[in-house]
Amino acid sequence: MKMYVGVESYTDESGHTRPRFVYWCDGRRFEVQKILDERRAVSIGAGGRGIRYTCLIEGRKRFLFFENPRWFVDTVKNS
Repeated sequence: MKMYVGVESYTDESGHTRPRFVYWCDGRRFEVQKILDERRAVSIGAGGRGIRYTCLIEGRKRFLFFENPRWFVDTVKNS
């Protein structure tokens, strides 16, 4: 399932963007502790495509997608 979220990100001088915080629709804020992988990908579970960031958030691996101009979380559980 696709859930659109707010994201605070950092873009460096070369144009490379990295997410730093994810904001849930209920106002909760989660820090992206680490980015494990970044690649163009399709979200099979949620539908959609874009840049997929495999992130460590609260100790769990989560897929965060940038589908220009919005961000979404693939809420299908991943290991």
